[in-house]
Amino acid sequence: MQESKPTRARYLILLMVFVVTIVNYADRATISIAGSSIQKDLGIDPIQLGYIFSAFGWAYVIGQIPGGWLLDRFGSKRVYACSIFTWSLFTLLQGTIGEFGQSTIVIAFFFLRFMVGLAEAPSFPGNARIVASWFPTQERGTATSIFNSAQYCATVIFAPLMGAIVYHWGWQHVFIVMGSVGILMSGLWLITIYSPKSHPLANSAEVEYIAQNGGMVDLDAPRTKSAPGNTWNYLGQLLTNRMMVGVYLGQFCINALVYFFLTWFPVYLVQDRGMTILKAGIVASLPAICGFIGGVLGGLLSDWLLRKGYSLSVARKTPLVLGLLLSMTMIGCNYADSDSIVVALMALAFFGKGFSGQSWTVMSDTAPKQIAGLAGGLFNMIGNISSITTPIVIGYIIAATGSFKMALVFVGANAFIAAFSYLFIVGEIKRIELKEPTTQASKAESAASQQAVNRQ
Repeated sequence: MQESKPTRARYLILLMVFVVTIVNYADRATISIAGSSIQKDLGIDPIQLGYIFSAFGWAYVIGQIPGGWLLDRFGSKRVYACSIFTWSLFTLLQGTIGEFGQSTIVIAFFFLRFMVGLAEAPSFPGNARIVASWFPTQERGTATSIFNSAQYCATVIFAPLMGAIVYHWGWQHVFIVMGSVGILMSGLWLITIYSPKSHPLANSAEVEYIAQNGGMVDLDAPRTKSAPGNTWNYLGQLLTNRMMVGVYLGQFCINALVYFFLTWFPVYLVQDRGMTILKAGIVASLPAICGFIGGVLGGLLSDWLLRKGYSLSVARKTPLVLGLLLSMTMIGCNYADSDSIVVALMALAFFGKGFSGQSWTVMSDTAPKQIAGLAGGLFNMIGNISSITTPIVIGYIIAATGSFKMALVFVGANAFIAAFSYLFIVGEIKRIELKEPTTQASKAESAASQQAVNRQ
């Protein structure tokens, strides 16, 4: 009997990851969309709002390693579903914040935003883990670029929608609507996501195709619980591995570009370029569109290079380095008089940022099988320290110089350092094989064996 053709259940998995990531980023953006109305209605001053803004970033960084450990311990399906439900619940609860007394509003808001960040911590390590499990190496670049580009789609789709909700029904309804969408999404996740070998829509031919071409189809298979000492030993091996140090440095610098566009870019358009808030809002969405296009194209190029026989290192590094160097075009805004040229340069820079979006693919390609989730959590934790440092550093630069010129140079320099790291520090890209820590029993056995050899 002829073997049936491979099914394509992995594309349904990718669609679900893509949609959930859109909701993920939309929930992060709720506070920024509703921020001005919240200030006006609740009497929150800019300093207090700044603390509320920071709550997500601190919690998100803190939660990365615990989130990655949970993914490895209990599997992507259950942990991610719990994550979606929890962050959505805390998003919804922010819609009730007006019921608190004036003295507790800031504390309550900070706590709820902190919990959203903590609950979202497993999301991107979970995405990388699912892609590593479901997609063969030669498809992984495209799959990763698609889920990574969801962050740009979230801005394009939900920013106008949430703005309309605030305008017509009030800021409270933004949190209630987005929280409700997320809670429904957690239920859909549970009935859609499975490991490759247990998915009802994936036949044995598809599972075999994935496994034979580099997919880790057994990633969520039951395994014995590792000792805490093993986990710390594994983390130590990652932090002392030259390839991973280069990858971590690259991700930290790449995220400096992300958080410039998420925080200071609209302010730059208004204060430095003299645009109206309405015009700045429209202009700010253009880089997001270009970032999405660049992200998908970068993934397609990476996988095309693999199919053409180029090494994994060449296939991943080519779009990464080219995109990062292209991102440096934003420095040209310092010498542009025309707003249209500024917009074009910024759109080109964000296209480059999207095109370089293979860093999570590299994470999927290199993560050790024993701690795929934990490795992704460590990677995301180090990278997202930029969510704290970049806005602060740019603020100090602007305060000291009175303009954005050196701020743009700072962001461009981060792109250059990331490209340098991938070219000269990372070296060959390959999956890490962790060394198992030596136990006391194995040490004794080894010593006894050596004594026996010596007696002979």
